[in-house]
Amino acid sequence: MDPRFICFLLLSFIVEATTGSAPRNNITVPALIVFGDSIMDTGNNNDIPTLLKANFPPYGRDFPGAIPTGRFSDGKVPSDIIAEKLGIAKTLPPYLGSNLKADDLLKGVIFASGGSGYDPLTSTVLSVVSMSDQLKYFQEYLSKIKQHFGEEKLKFILEKSLFLVVSSSNDLAETYLVRSVEYSRNSYAEYLAQLASDFIKELSGLGAKYIGVFSGVPVGCVPAQRTLFGGFTRLCFEDLNNMALHFNSKLSSSLDALTKELPSRVVYIDVYETLLDIIKNPTKYGFEVADKGCCGTGLIELMELCNKFSPFTCSDPSTHVFFDAYHPSEKAYQIITDKLMDKYLKYLNN
Repeated sequence: MDPRFICFLLLSFIVEATTGSAPRNNITVPALIVFGDSIMDTGNNNDIPTLLKANFPPYGRDFPGAIPTGRFSDGKVPSDIIAEKLGIAKTLPPYLGSNLKADDLLKGVIFASGGSGYDPLTSTVLSVVSMSDQLKYFQEYLSKIKQHFGEEKLKFILEKSLFLVVSSSNDLAETYLVRSVEYSRNSYAEYLAQLASDFIKELSGLGAKYIGVFSGVPVGCVPAQRTLFGGFTRLCFEDLNNMALHFNSKLSSSLDALTKELPSRVVYIDVYETLLDIIKNPTKYGFEVADKGCCGTGLIELMELCNKFSPFTCSDPSTHVFFDAYHPSEKAYQIITDKLMDKYLKYLNN
């Protein structure tokens, strides 16, 4: 059976399960369109005035051609992996990429920007593309589709493509420190869930039909947070993890409510438990190190601190869950994506 068909059935089931409807057959996924942060960014930060970039070695060392493209990993990121699994393309371009061509638009693009978040303050502090600006670029994208390929193609893209939204990590790990004067951890998590809900409403209003929304991750377990708050034993920062869990609870219930009022089909995708299991049981997945990143000392490196001159960078990123002190390695991303697919594929056999 065509793997594109199988993958779409899977993704359709995930979405349809929230509405109680049966999956529709004989539909392909023409494009993958992604909003969010560095987990999905394929290079949007390269040419904007921000310090948060990854377009230099050792980033990209395991990417085809060993090219540092601006992806915050040693190789591909989940947007690439999902696109390939759906049979759309081996990689997807950043919307702000200088080499973007009209034909590229038909397979989908990445609007995600490393350092962005649901909270508008998050992108302001790091001078990256905000979630609201990502929606503005999306509207521009839709205009280009209509201009180059016509109204029918635009309708097809909106109704048949998969839209993913992946955000919250930067809000939880960074911006809350600024917002803590006005919010408790729980109230800030609830504020983020409301912002996420508002984003989904806007995206739906622009015509997106199938929308997957990733949960927050156990950001308290990334190497940088362990370095800052984990003490000598480098434990996970559970206050931060608990805030992520509270956000996830509120986000899940908000999305459940949205499925009753929106014409779009929206699904909450729980990534938290999948990544936490890899972190807590690294050897089960073939990793040797879970509390440090591969790049530099692996303790707090990000941006220029993760560079080709560091004598401490590991020789094999596949031995580490994390490539730098914030972002997983390509191997970890592959496992996460496979596990999420496997988790839902079994329902198709009923």
